[in-house]
Amino acid sequence: MDWHATTILAVRRGGKVAMGGDGQVTLGTQVMKADAVKVRKLLDGQVIVGFAGSAADGFALLERFEAKLKDFPNNVPRAAIELAKQWRTDRALRRLEAVLLVVDARHSLMLSGSGDVIQPTDGILATGSGGGYALAAARALMKHTALTASEVVRESLAIAGGIDIYTNDALTVEELESLG
Repeated sequence: MDWHATTILAVRRGGKVAMGGDGQVTLGTQVMKADAVKVRKLLDGQVIVGFAGSAADGFALLERFEAKLKDFPNNVPRAAIELAKQWRTDRALRRLEAVLLVVDARHSLMLSGSGDVIQPTDGILATGSGGGYALAAARALMKHTALTASEVVRESLAIAGGIDIYTNDALTVEELESLG
């Protein structure tokens, strides 16, 4: 059986960066957990990380990323690149099935097991089963409303949850000051 889980979204607006995710974990056709927390603050609250994919794999990658942040505390892109390199080349890590979204005051990054470290031009990142819906909603809300970053995240995740059966309304949203 395949685990299906989550929608994660990050948005920059008005001097803030917000990241949120829903709490649903599904195994086959059953909801196994409705209130999982897949968005966390790291490095004494300076970095927010969220994951979509296998829960165990996501948590393993969060721990590895936190170690890389300690190695490169003021350089989130470098920590992300080092994790992506290790993730792609390490035999055990290569099997991990998850995607990480990472934000700090300056950067928004998506990391994948294929070695990708992607920074969006519009400051909006989304991943997971409802990621496309959340991304489309966030782009529309950013263009046509004056909602704050956190409000855009909440509304976009609610829209995604109304469409994607693997996304629910048990949201976790974290926010930081943004320089970009």
